[in-house]
Amino acid sequence: MKTIEQIYINGAFQKPHGQEHFDLINPSTGQSRGYVVLGDEVDARNAIAAAKAAFLSFSQTTREERAQYLTRMSEALAARKNDLIAAMLEEYGASRPFVEMAVQMAITNPLEIRKTLQSYEFIRNAGNSRVAMESIGVVGLITPWNSNAGFITGKFSTALAAGCTAVIKPSEMSATQTQIVIEAIHTIGLPPGVFNLVNGRGDVVGAEITRNRDISKISFTGSTAVGKTIARGAAETLKRVTLELGGKSPNILLDDTDFAKAIPQALGAAFMNNGQACIAGTRLLVPEARLEEVKELLRKAVAQVKVGNPQDPAVTLGPLVNEKQFERVQSYIRKGMEEGAELLTGGVGRPEGLEGGYYVKPTVFVNVKNNMAIAREEIFGPVLSVLTYKNLDEAIEIANDTDYGLQSYITTTNPEKAQTLARRLQTGRVLINSPAHDPQAPFGGFKQSGLGREFGVLGLESFLEPKSIIGK
Repeated sequence: MKTIEQIYINGAFQKPHGQEHFDLINPSTGQSRGYVVLGDEVDARNAIAAAKAAFLSFSQTTREERAQYLTRMSEALAARKNDLIAAMLEEYGASRPFVEMAVQMAITNPLEIRKTLQSYEFIRNAGNSRVAMESIGVVGLITPWNSNAGFITGKFSTALAAGCTAVIKPSEMSATQTQIVIEAIHTIGLPPGVFNLVNGRGDVVGAEITRNRDISKISFTGSTAVGKTIARGAAETLKRVTLELGGKSPNILLDDTDFAKAIPQALGAAFMNNGQACIAGTRLLVPEARLEEVKELLRKAVAQVKVGNPQDPAVTLGPLVNEKQFERVQSYIRKGMEEGAELLTGGVGRPEGLEGGYYVKPTVFVNVKNNMAIAREEIFGPVLSVLTYKNLDEAIEIANDTDYGLQSYITTTNPEKAQTLARRLQTGRVLINSPAHDPQAPFGGFKQSGLGREFGVLGLESFLEPKSIIGK
C-alpha cells in the first residue's frame, strides 16, 4: 500500500496541516492501493508566502541561471523515468505506449522551454521607448490527473524560465507520479520557495490559490466548468489566467484520403489515453457517399483494439480513471442510443472478462447528428461519433458548430486544400495528416476551450508583463 503524507513548501518536505485522507484506487482492479494526505487552506497560504518571499530574488536571476535549472530538471526527471512509467500505469491505467510517450514529454518539457528562453528578447524597443518583459509574480499552477507529470513540468518549466515562483495544486488522484516529480525537482538545487506543491482538493487548495491576493496568475488545465469557476474567482483580484479546457475535436477525412490507413489513425486519435484527452478526435466527419465503407473499416479497426490491464504491453485501451468517470461514460453511451444514433460497435457495460476494473467497451456510433449530446458534449472516454457531410463547406460548418475549439484534424493528399481548410477551422490547433505534437507551437483553445496559450514564445509571455520605460 502506498501512503503519501508530505507536501513540499519552501524547499522542504513537510507534514501538511490538513488531515483529510484521499483513497488512491487502481483503476485496473477497482481496489485501493493506498492514500494521500491532503493539504488545506493553511498549507496553501504557507506555500504562497514562501513563493512570495522567494520571488524578489529569483525574478532577478539571469537567463543562464534559469537555463541551468531547466537542464538539471530534465536530467533529474530522466533518472526517474522508469518510476514514472510504473506509477502512471498503475495510477490511471493508460496504455504503455501512451504512458511512455507522456513520460518522455515530461522529461523534455524543460528542454523545450529552454530553447525558447535562450533566444527570447526580454528587452526590446518600441518607438522611442524600451519595453522590458518582466516576471509576472507568484503563479498558481493547477494540473489534472491525465498525464499529470507532464502538466506539472510543462507549466512549471515555463514559469521558471520567466523568473516566476510557483505554487502547484495537482490532482489528488495523481499523487504517486506527483511525488516522483517533487523528489526529482528537489535535487536540482532551486532556491527555497521557488517550487512549492500542495496536494489538495480543488474546492479547498485550488480555491485558496484562486482568491489569494498574492497570486498574480493562474494556469489551469481541466474541465470547462471548473475553468469558468476559476475565471470568476480570479476576476476579484484581476489575476491573469491561462485556461486549457475541454474539447470536442472534429476529424475531417477528405474524399481523396486512403481510408484504409486513415480510419485506424482516426480511431487512435479518438481513443488516445483511453479517450481521456481534451484533444481526442471524437467527432469523425466523413463523406456521406462513403459511409458504408467507413463502417466496415471501423469494425475492423475496433476489432484490433485490445482492452485490458495496461501492465500487459499488448493492451491498447486501459480502464477509465475511476468509477465516477466510468458511470459518466456509460450514461453517454445510453444517451447516444436513446437519441437515435446507430451503435456500430461497443455499448453499455464492461468488456467480457474485465469485470473488476473501470473498463469500457470501445464504442462507435454512426449516423450521428451534430445536435446530439454525444456529438456536442465532452465524454472523456473511448466513444467515437461518426458524422457525414455532402461537401467541404458542410464539413466546415459541422466542425465549427460546437462550443469548443481546442484542436481539429484534417486528412487529405492535397496539401494546398489542407492549408485552406485549416484556416477555416475555429480551433487553436489543426493537425494535418498526423497526430504529432509541436512543443514550440502555441497550444490553447478558441471559444469555451480556454483562454491564452501554452508552449513556445506565447506560452512564455503569458508569465511576463510588459513594462514601458520612456525617456532617458
